[in-house]
Amino acid sequence: MDNYTVTIDIKTTADKVYNALTREIPLWWTEMFDGSSLHPNEIFTIKFGDDIYKTMQVKELIPNSKTSWYVEDSLIAFPTLKNQKEWTGTTIVWDIEQKEQGVLLHLTHFGLHPAIECYEVCSGGWIQFTQSLKLFLETGKGNPYTQ
Repeated sequence: MDNYTVTIDIKTTADKVYNALTREIPLWWTEMFDGSSLHPNEIFTIKFGDDIYKTMQVKELIPNSKTSWYVEDSLIAFPTLKNQKEWTGTTIVWDIEQKEQGVLLHLTHFGLHPAIECYEVCSGGWIQFTQSLKLFLETGKGNPYTQ
């Protein structure tokens, strides 16, 4: 199966991208953030209201180059979804590639592929929040989920 992947061209530097992925998640993804994503093995939870959350463990951090998160627990409580925990056991990898004119940020969500039930809504969410991340890095103001 093809895992979800997207590459974003961002007019910024690798250290700023790395900082956004480790220190500034509430400024571009969701303000409902608890825990820490600064060091390997740390755990953080992101929420989107009361019905959607993801708890992740930081698996790998290579400064200005890569971050990787393992989804330990999740819930997408949409009545239309039979399996509301499809993110559990998936891995999110961000590869940061410094270029002359900016950064190419490669996101791969291993385990999120077209055969799973939430693929359409989840891939749409990734589009929304990777664009928020790009906006945050280029303008200083993202569009995170707010309660």
